[in-house]
Amino acid sequence: MESKKLISKEKFEQWIIDAPEEEYMNEGQLAFFKQRLIALHDTTREHIREAKEQMLSPPEITDLSDKATWEEQCGMLIRIVEREQRLLPKIKQALERIRIETYGYCLESGEPIGVRRLLARPTAEFSADVKAMMEKKEHMYQSS
Repeated sequence: MESKKLISKEKFEQWIIDAPEEEYMNEGQLAFFKQRLIALHDTTREHIREAKEQMLSPPEITDLSDKATWEEQCGMLIRIVEREQRLLPKIKQALERIRIETYGYCLESGEPIGVRRLLARPTAEFSADVKAMMEKKEHMYQSS
């Protein structure tokens, strides 16, 4: 029987980082990011479920300061749920880009986003340079 050698997540990430430029977003890399996005989708949904469950089962509170603490915790949970719910469509869009083989390329410039950026933010749609320029423009318009 042939045994398969499993490599650690860190070693696989390093292998992806060290891959030659001409192998950018090859089949193995796309499969890796697809699995990473699916796992992110699942954990995000689980976080949402847990936060909602926590809010729906409040503890027995009689002290006013405990009640204030509970309300503050609920406010934080609501913000977590809102943030996580905004992430789900981004994950689905990234999975769609994998399907149509445009994942890993900037939506504006068409240039590679870069493996390191995708490892840090697998839903990234723009290269770091384009994103920085967009944020700079946004900041300029908000300051006006």
